[in-house]
Amino acid sequence: MARTSSSTTAQEDLRERIKALTDGNGPDVIFDPVGGAYAEPAFRSIGWRGRYLVVGFANGKIPKLPLNLALLKGASIVGVFWGGHMQREHALADREFATMVDWIKAGRLRPVVTKRYALDDMMNRRVTGKIVIEM
Repeated sequence: MARTSSSTTAQEDLRERIKALTDGNGPDVIFDPVGGAYAEPAFRSIGWRGRYLVVGFANGKIPKLPLNLALLKGASIVGVFWGGHMQREHALADREFATMVDWIKAGRLRPVVTKRYALDDMMNRRVTGKIVIEM
């Protein structure tokens, strides 16, 4: 998608790209850890009875979505907060985590590793962002 200074153009580009990728049907699920300006055009693109997963706001801006879109598309907006899930449904979260690990071992999920660090790097605060420690 081309970046432009006009949010309207950027929104139109995103919607057109989503439309092209889904043969005009819109996605069944949108996983949004970013929020910000792309949230509304993404939600406008969602398919009938789709689910919009609110995961976080890495952009720093909490979007305001017109709720009539949920009505018109029969869509659901679902908050996904892993910490809360772990506290309230610990046994279920443990089973889900074990399933995820099994899928990784079986190759059904392939996490993207962009860089590897020594444990010393983490201990001396030379690592930023999300990390995984391998023993």
